[in-house]
Amino acid sequence: MRRRIVKQNVLRHLCAEQDATDGVDPRDDQRSTSRKRSDRKQRQLCGQVAETLSYVLSGRDADASLSQIQVFSVVPAPDAGRLLVTVAPLPGERLDPTVVLDALERASGRLRDEVATAVTRKRAPLLAFRVALPGPFDR
Repeated sequence: MRRRIVKQNVLRHLCAEQDATDGVDPRDDQRSTSRKRSDRKQRQLCGQVAETLSYVLSGRDADASLSQIQVFSVVPAPDAGRLLVTVAPLPGERLDPTVVLDALERASGRLRDEVATAVTRKRAPLLAFRVALPGPFDR
């Protein structure tokens, strides 16, 4: 069934007051609620990935430089197919960010494999990493 396109001049004759919602399909408002559901699913995925990466990085098999970092946040970048993982050194640790990023790049295949086994999805998300350095007041 095709939608009817209503001209604005026809609407003016049918109503006493013209409103911004005149001529708008009310079904379009319902479609915006599905976006909220996908946001919930993205947050759920990011939480599962953060938890999995925290376990893997704190494990015995982790590289020495990777065992001294913690997962700070995981956010979709730009969607759930690619996730931006922000890591930070453990309290009291001073690390070179380039060394940490190199170690994460070397271990990215293994980390993505661990994420794929922990999260049920058709495709495992790509992981991009960044290091958050402690500020001058974080001692």
